[in-house]
Amino acid sequence: MNERRSRRRPSLNLGGNLYMLTGLLVGIGLGLLYSWILSPVEYVDTAPISLRADFKDQYRAAIASSYLATGDLARSQARLALLGDPDPLQALSAQAQSAWGAGDPYGSAYALAYLAQALGQPPETPLPSLTPVFHSPTATMPSPTAGSPTVTSPVKTPVRPATAAPTLFQSPTPRPSRTPTPTAGAPLQLASQETVCDPALAEGLLQVEVLDAAGQPVAGAGIVINWPDGESRFFTGLKPELGDGYADFLMTPNVAYSLQVTGAGVLVTGLSVPDCQGEGGDFWGGLRLVFRQP
Repeated sequence: MNERRSRRRPSLNLGGNLYMLTGLLVGIGLGLLYSWILSPVEYVDTAPISLRADFKDQYRAAIASSYLATGDLARSQARLALLGDPDPLQALSAQAQSAWGAGDPYGSAYALAYLAQALGQPPETPLPSLTPVFHSPTATMPSPTAGSPTVTSPVKTPVRPATAAPTLFQSPTPRPSRTPTPTAGAPLQLASQETVCDPALAEGLLQVEVLDAAGQPVAGAGIVINWPDGESRFFTGLKPELGDGYADFLMTPNVAYSLQVTGAGVLVTGLSVPDCQGEGGDFWGGLRLVFRQP
């Protein structure tokens, strides 16, 4: 007699599956509670390149302040490299201009601008103490002395090479106080452009002065100057002994430049070193531009 064996389908253990699902959800919840609230992840000694944009600005300002105190340009360049900026010079200039525009609440604009000026120097040019000049590949020239320079019309003479430049001798002291910034309204305009023929000044010296609508000097005004082989940026107010709205740049003879001040509505073109004539013979003169808000 054949025995029939009945096959039973296994019953689903709904109760056990429910317990497993509940335990899984409770475990996930406890894990999130511990990792997010009780013991969140703390980043320690992270690389500067991974910092948030505002923290990078703070790091950049700290580097600039350190350079202002120590003058160690090589160390400052090494620290800036850790931020991974494509153009450290542009990043410093933009942050300095932004700080001036916001009223410089943290007092970092001067240090940022000073470090930007230093980075713009050619490698072979030594940087004098607290006298940044961000310009073409020639030695830094002396700043204008007291008194009004003699202004004459340029005399056309055959082109000749520029003479050797004297050594810079003035060392301004940085000041924490903030000076006036342009008021809201019409953009800056070129108020005057003069040829300066004064043998006591540096040859090829381009002097720029920026004034607000009340005629007060404006510190921290960004200036961009271009020539066929490059571009430089510098700021007013870095030589306070010559005025808060003063800045200068050393032009190379026989080179055409164009210049624009941040907030100005006009690009000044065709700037070049004029040839002047004096008692001792011919010499290279300079230019003086005054921008003012109407």
